[in-house]
Amino acid sequence: MAAAAAGGPGAAAALWSEVNRCGQNGDFARALKSVNKILQISKDDVTALQCKVVCLIQNGSFKEALSVINTHTKVLSSDVIAFEKAYCEYRLNRIENALKTIQSASQQTDKLKELYGQVLYRLERYDDCLAAYRDLIRNSQDEYEEERKTNLSAVVAAQSTWERVMPENLGLREATYELCYNNACALIGQGKLNEAMKKLQKAEELCRQSLSEDSDVTEEDIEAELAIIHGQMAYIMQLQGRTEDALQLYNQIIKLKPTDVGLLAVIANNIITINKDQNVFDSKKKVKLTNAEGVEHKLSKKQLQAIEFNKALLAMYTNQAEQCRKLSASLQSQSPEHLLPVLIQAAQLCREKQHTKAIGLLQDFAEQHPANAAEIKLTMAQLKIAQGSVTKACMILRSIEELQHKPGMVSALVTMYSHEEDIDSAIEVFTQAIQWYQQFQPESPVHLSLIREAANFKLKHGRKKEAISDLEELWKQNPKDVHTLAQLISAYSLADPEKAKVLSKHLPSSDTMSLKVDVDALENSHGATYVRKKAGKLTGDSQQKEQGQGEVKKKKKKKKGKLPKNYDPKVTPDPERWLPMRERSYYRGRKKGKKKDQVGKGTQGSTTAGSSELDASRTASSPPTSPRPGSAAAVSAASNVIPPRHQKPAGAPATKKKQQQKKKKGGKGGW
Repeated sequence: MAAAAAGGPGAAAALWSEVNRCGQNGDFARALKSVNKILQISKDDVTALQCKVVCLIQNGSFKEALSVINTHTKVLSSDVIAFEKAYCEYRLNRIENALKTIQSASQQTDKLKELYGQVLYRLERYDDCLAAYRDLIRNSQDEYEEERKTNLSAVVAAQSTWERVMPENLGLREATYELCYNNACALIGQGKLNEAMKKLQKAEELCRQSLSEDSDVTEEDIEAELAIIHGQMAYIMQLQGRTEDALQLYNQIIKLKPTDVGLLAVIANNIITINKDQNVFDSKKKVKLTNAEGVEHKLSKKQLQAIEFNKALLAMYTNQAEQCRKLSASLQSQSPEHLLPVLIQAAQLCREKQHTKAIGLLQDFAEQHPANAAEIKLTMAQLKIAQGSVTKACMILRSIEELQHKPGMVSALVTMYSHEEDIDSAIEVFTQAIQWYQQFQPESPVHLSLIREAANFKLKHGRKKEAISDLEELWKQNPKDVHTLAQLISAYSLADPEKAKVLSKHLPSSDTMSLKVDVDALENSHGATYVRKKAGKLTGDSQQKEQGQGEVKKKKKKKKGKLPKNYDPKVTPDPERWLPMRERSYYRGRKKGKKKDQVGKGTQGSTTAGSSELDASRTASSPPTSPRPGSAAAVSAASNVIPPRHQKPAGAPATKKKQQQKKKKGGKGGW
């Protein structure tokens, strides 16, 4: 009887009162205990089951809440518990299931519409999401209007950033820092970086003002809230090329250790892009932040894809070839039509010196995905040029039909063919491009520019007749173009002088040409090669010279060349005086081994003082074998005379090379 009394209506009423009181106080853990007691009394009580699900959701137990819903499907129909079920699936990142649950509900309440907008945003269906929030703002009036406007601006920012859609002006007043931040993100998507930076600075100011009003909020809390704004500021700096400032701000945010794993992953990825192939050790540390749990649910698909691309590139830079291939293959399987995974694989093959295999890989991709064939063929041409196959690279480039007529492509092909000295092919490239513009964009600036460049190229390489036809076409289209007419006359002067004379009559006279040139200033400028001297006053004899008809110009006096000190005018100069001594006909060479007039030679006690007097070869009667400086024989033999400028003063000792002493063979030691 006691047990029956415990489970009576009075006990249930007391438990319900406890549940109500705990709910109002926010003590959902205690309320859950009371609800469980009620369910022990009545296990299929719909209200109690609903309360249990709500308590579990408030406590963050989404799996358990969803389990309760799925266990009691007979009692808790989809109409009764649709919002709670969809919300649990949303929080468990089962976004597709949440969408199905919302769409299957018979009655679309405001709560379901709010959740529907969040689900569409997570699924990146921005157009549908924008329509859902507009409908909510139009048909609801409560205290959550500001939050809905913030979500609406976030959708517009996402469209601008990821879909490159020009955002429309929603007319929302930037009363909160969240709205200001979202507008800044939209401006970044449009490329208006300076305006976006001003919006972010305003958002920072508003954030500080709103949070400083709360006395419980510390400075660390404010900095943590500002981290996402500072991260976007650093991103703008990075886009503007201020990488040092961006890197400093990124590292400051990381030091704060924010709880938002998505923000940390984005910052780490951006630091890796700044490092590139440098500071690889730091990049490997930052990669760990991109692998944190839950990152995949915080970022968009394009953000996650960019992070994976950078991981593959980092693996390539760190010579982890197998890891690079694995990551790029995974990316290609996820996005078969995406170009970047194939380019990474080709780059890795090139690092391994497998250029032929890399070109084959690119060729296969181009055949399977014709939409990306242009980019692939450009890469293939670059690889061919790196191998030195310029002609094959030209063939690949000319196979890109959509780029054949572009001025950049024409310029590249003409340059490459000129390098290969294939002038005919270069002219053919010009001709095809001019024909395309003649058919689709006649007389456009690009068309006329191509004709002029083709004419200049043909003139440069001696194709006068072809150049003349191009210049005539240009002149017909604009007969007042004096520059083209001058070029045409110049070309005809080389091929047909008579025609050049006829055309020269069309040139304007010098009187009709209004040249606003100050001749005096031009002549007196720094770059002038001739400066006209200002005429002074004529006085005295100078005036008489002006009046005379036959004015004689003064000739400059030529200075006489200096002669050698010992120059003898009676002696005919040696015709071989400009040749080196060894190349002259009378040079006999030095006699080695006969060192005369040196002390220490000969028998002991002998002297060399009178040796020159006793030597018959030194007397004037004997004919000299070779001329000697300062001797009488040198004067009589004019053909063998050393020129005066090469003579040395008498008695000067002849310079002799020191003979190198031969090293004694043997080891160390004495005798």
